[in-house]
Amino acid sequence: MGGRIGVVGSNMVDLVTYTDRIPAAGETLAGRSFMMGPGGKGANQAVAAARLGADVMLVSRIGDDMFGGGTIRGFQEVGLDVRHVRAVPGISSGVATIFVEPSGENRIVIARGANDCLLPEDVDAASVDLKECSLILLQLEIPMETTYHTIEWAKREGIEVLLNPAPAVQDLDLSSILHATFLVPNQTELAVLTGMPTETRAEVEAAARSLVARGLKAVIVTLGADGALLVREGPSVHVPSVKVTPVDTVGAGDAFIGAFAEHYVRSRDLVAAIEWGVRYAADSVTRPGAQKAYADAEAFARFRESLEAPQGAGSTA
Repeated sequence: MGGRIGVVGSNMVDLVTYTDRIPAAGETLAGRSFMMGPGGKGANQAVAAARLGADVMLVSRIGDDMFGGGTIRGFQEVGLDVRHVRAVPGISSGVATIFVEPSGENRIVIARGANDCLLPEDVDAASVDLKECSLILLQLEIPMETTYHTIEWAKREGIEVLLNPAPAVQDLDLSSILHATFLVPNQTELAVLTGMPTETRAEVEAAARSLVARGLKAVIVTLGADGALLVREGPSVHVPSVKVTPVDTVGAGDAFIGAFAEHYVRSRDLVAAIEWGVRYAADSVTRPGAQKAYADAEAFARFRESLEAPQGAGSTA
């Protein structure tokens, strides 16, 4: 067991429809199957880390609707500290409507609901417990002011921060996130942040280096089947993925971040933590769903033992 992880972020109820293709405008299609399960980027990352054995505290808001109670129980079952997860009267839970194609690729629309009610004062109310954390995870499914406030608070307290800038927004204030220890976008999010092309690994590195030049310490870009790329001062480090047959890529980027965080607070080995996250994300895409697809430590150990080669086609974002 390493240091404690704090997650200040979202939770959602995932409504997942598996379909042969995405419908065109005005078209109605019959889906192949449907699944409902827990999701949300903050909760996904918290659950992934906890399933691997990390001590994780979640600061989040749920609705007072039919989904809220089940969400809390699910968090408790995986061992999350939920003292700072509270229901907001009269507000719905966050919901993500997800369409998944046979290739595993997905399209997602979210309604943030109670997640919009997680405010800076809620972070302040949890500050005594957050001070016990050695790493705080943040995303962009909560109000931007809360994200900026948490980064500034963590800076004053000397606590490291990982910011996952997702969903991507063009108006992210880079000056407000410079004190994040790690920025972890995927290729699409990196393109939105920088306005630069990110189709090739060379383009990804150039875009990430533009952020490092502006003051960010380390940018870790998830590259889907190509693994992940660490860019900071000095040479970049590419971590390849592993060969798997993807079933569903929903939540794979969150799997990477949760696993990375669990390993990093335990080892303080940045590259090894990225390798760990890449493999955990690759394993996650072999099963449907987000949190439902995340392996515990024992199952993940079996997956690592089964790998025949360190390189191949997998997915980490």
